[in-house]
Amino acid sequence: MPIIRESKYTKPTFYFKNGHFSTIYWGKFLKTQIPLYQRDRIELEDGDFLDIDFIEKDSQKAVILCHGLEGASNRTYNNTSAAYFLENEYSVFAWNNRSCSGEMNRLLRMYHHASIEDLHRVVEYVGDKGYAEIYLVGFSMGAAQIMNYFSRMETHSKVKAGVAVSVPIHVGDSAEKLKKGFNRVYLKNFLLKIEKKISEKERLFPEALDWARLKNAKNFDVIDDYFTAPAHGFKDRNDYYTKASPFYSLDSLKKPVLILNALDDPFLGDTEFLKEIAKKDANLFLEMTEYGGHCAFPMRNVVQSYSEIRALEFFEELNS
Repeated sequence: MPIIRESKYTKPTFYFKNGHFSTIYWGKFLKTQIPLYQRDRIELEDGDFLDIDFIEKDSQKAVILCHGLEGASNRTYNNTSAAYFLENEYSVFAWNNRSCSGEMNRLLRMYHHASIEDLHRVVEYVGDKGYAEIYLVGFSMGAAQIMNYFSRMETHSKVKAGVAVSVPIHVGDSAEKLKKGFNRVYLKNFLLKIEKKISEKERLFPEALDWARLKNAKNFDVIDDYFTAPAHGFKDRNDYYTKASPFYSLDSLKKPVLILNALDDPFLGDTEFLKEIAKKDANLFLEMTEYGGHCAFPMRNVVQSYSEIRALEFFEELNS
């Protein structure tokens, strides 16, 4: 399928030609309005729950927003995306992965890049409301969840397409890249948040895991070997990285998906190989921009990110 060779995201301001500046500004300093959501709680068959924040507008078209690692429904990229889709008459559903809604989930497990059963349950919830068309937009880990969902499950019949923004195709490569140089700043931020949750899990499930090994973790090797893998049924972190990485099922995509990745993204490994895959896959659209950072893509003089503008354009193109 076509590789978008001439992206419209070509002229950000001078400062946003730096991937770190774009990433940090968009994630930490840009002030955005959190939509006035309603919240529903889905009770899951395993005894846990998911919280979904939503605003219903159009009765036919809905978009589901999927946040990234240690994100939530109220992250900057979700806020600007929700505002843009609502402005264009889509109903918006921003779901929170287990442990991410402001209340700790009930079970030992939390979430990961291949938590597609939870995503499917969210899609079912939206589908049951009677929407004719459902679209998915995901950021970073949420983008990986979309791609894994599209390639590893029978997707809901009302799901038409998805957009994967700043997607880690190889999860292990991203974990390695976060160990290097300035990227360790992002790593430390992730670890501080994750360690708080792990402490809470230790309190709730003191005998479940070898919690001592998780103290003062310096990178994801320890977190993924001694928490992510055993808590979610993987042998070890390498087994997790393999089974959670979209790369290993890219040839099985069942619905159209646009990958929007920036070449200056500080979180991602090399993704040049995607060009060859995209040439052969009818459902894979690829847009790789020179600038954009991670889950940022700031635009000149507007609050909107290029990612939501491009996502809506992609969905409308498919229907034209």
